[in-house]
Amino acid sequence: MIMEEISPQNHEWTLDSARENYHINRWGAGYFDIDEAGHVFATPDPDSGQRVDLLEIVEEAKRKHLRCPLVIRFQDILRHRVKVVNEAFATAIKDCEYQGIYRGVFPVKVNQLREVVEEVVKAGMAYGFGLEVGSKPELFAALALQTSFDSLLICNGYKDPSFVRMALMGTRLGKRVVIVVEKLGELEQLIRIARETGVYPVIGIRVRLLSKGAGKWADSSGESAKFGLSTAELVIACDRLKAEKLGHCFQLLHLHIGSQIPDIQSIIRATREGTRLYIQLRKLDFDIRTVDVGGGLGVDYDGSQTARESSTNYTLQEYANDIVYHIGEICTAEGEPHPEIISESGRAIVAHHSVLVVEVFGTVEKGAPHHSFRYGEEEHPVIKELLEIKDNLSSLGQLEAFHDAQERLVNAQDMFNLGILSLRDKAKIEELAWEICRVVQADYARQSFVPEEIRNFQERISARYLCNFSVFQSLLDHWAWGQLFPVMPLGRLLERPDREATLADITCDSDGQINKFIDPSGSRDTLRLHRLEGDQSGDKDYYLGFFLTGAYQDIMGDLHNLFGRVNELHVYIDADESSGYYVEEIIPGNTIQGSLRSVQYDEKELSRRMKAQVEAVIAEDRIKPSEAMQLLRDYNSGLNDYTYLNFS
Repeated sequence: MIMEEISPQNHEWTLDSARENYHINRWGAGYFDIDEAGHVFATPDPDSGQRVDLLEIVEEAKRKHLRCPLVIRFQDILRHRVKVVNEAFATAIKDCEYQGIYRGVFPVKVNQLREVVEEVVKAGMAYGFGLEVGSKPELFAALALQTSFDSLLICNGYKDPSFVRMALMGTRLGKRVVIVVEKLGELEQLIRIARETGVYPVIGIRVRLLSKGAGKWADSSGESAKFGLSTAELVIACDRLKAEKLGHCFQLLHLHIGSQIPDIQSIIRATREGTRLYIQLRKLDFDIRTVDVGGGLGVDYDGSQTARESSTNYTLQEYANDIVYHIGEICTAEGEPHPEIISESGRAIVAHHSVLVVEVFGTVEKGAPHHSFRYGEEEHPVIKELLEIKDNLSSLGQLEAFHDAQERLVNAQDMFNLGILSLRDKAKIEELAWEICRVVQADYARQSFVPEEIRNFQERISARYLCNFSVFQSLLDHWAWGQLFPVMPLGRLLERPDREATLADITCDSDGQINKFIDPSGSRDTLRLHRLEGDQSGDKDYYLGFFLTGAYQDIMGDLHNLFGRVNELHVYIDADESSGYYVEEIIPGNTIQGSLRSVQYDEKELSRRMKAQVEAVIAEDRIKPSEAMQLLRDYNSGLNDYTYLNFS
């Protein structure tokens, strides 16, 4: 959807106008807003109310020689997210008079960074909050990070014997490690290794529900899901466990219908179906104690509170209420105990804590006015026609003038292709035609009705803002899935944005762009931004923030063009600090040699080869030795530079 051009006549621009324009009051979730100076600020712990100005953090990063692109992590948001998820279930359990307990786990795959996982583990200790792993590397990390007795660890994903043996090591260390069977063959492997080690495993079985999720990941659930046992396979597994006298080890039933589920009805259907399976397993004399409802708790990226893919039509509290209520209702009716509930809410825990900050360093505008041509008496007839249209715009019909200008543009291209129009005349025609169309479009923007072709023209003349980052490294889900993230300037929000724009990254790939943006009524093709005029804004730097990027984006990015991981700052609020916060940790992004090393280039070998070339040109007397040595020093020092552009 393309909205009408912003016009000074529409309304006075205020802070509320900025909030409405960028929808920050919808997706900010109490963590982000705009202050009286027109800057975006964070409130990492809404209970404390302590504010942090994002532009101040960017300036501090520059003082620490950290350039953009830059990830700002608010560790207090991680803590708060763990708290609110647990409190939501505690409230639901109390209100529904539920007889079981809740213990959540954080799926490490959502963000495997040590600093993130450690913060979640620390914040979750008071709630018995655990971890979920789906690979051997994640398992090794989780076993070391979880130091508490009876710490909860859910092991999902396909497993080989070494995975199972390491999980059983956790059991022997006093952790509550649940090994979830994903396919029937895994059960035989698990039984064999349990016999060999003499360790009784805590077994979970994932079932493939007929209920499916919704949104982008709906196909990962249902009867064709990649993981889980069918109903027939579940019965076979139960018989096998009884035959091996290991029925008491089967303690957890696992359900999962996908990630970022936008519609609460999908969650309710899956919960009720899973609870019925729990009841039937209890009737088969399996002492199932726990129902793991999996992941899927969504994040409202666009703030629309709808069942669209980038939103959710439910709140966190409604999610908890519905799961607790429906499990409790069925169990009570069937006379079975209320099970312990586990959820694997990763996205809802980490999405809000991370902000990607990028610097805009230029624009490309279609048909941008240059006003560099002078027109005389002996101009091409088409140029004279356009000059006449331009001079008589007030008396001509606006739509007629627009059509006439568009027609001249097409005719000029045809004449140029036939070789009967010079390059200079073609340039003049384009300049005049675009100018006429812009004037007409601006006039319509002040009217209540705008014809569709004029609205479509707005997209054609949108500017492309060039941003110093890689979509493939930092926003892979946008490129791969069309995931929408909130984007807005970090400053100048007291000014009316006067440009409709799309964003382009610095990779050599046409897909390295952002041309879909959030909007409460759908998506829009452009984002309203400010003109890049340093002397007008008082600050030549123009920074954009990409919000809610803490889930998956940190891990799934690739090295397209060898643009590596970006610089990071980890921020904690502290009322005793003059700025209200302190930087707890700095993690520099990849250097050029670091990115090259990841694709098997050795910096010493590269330097040696360059040295040989330098010595050769010296021997051939093509360059002075002092100049050649300086070139070599520049090359070697450049290997330690950041992979992104440097405009300082």
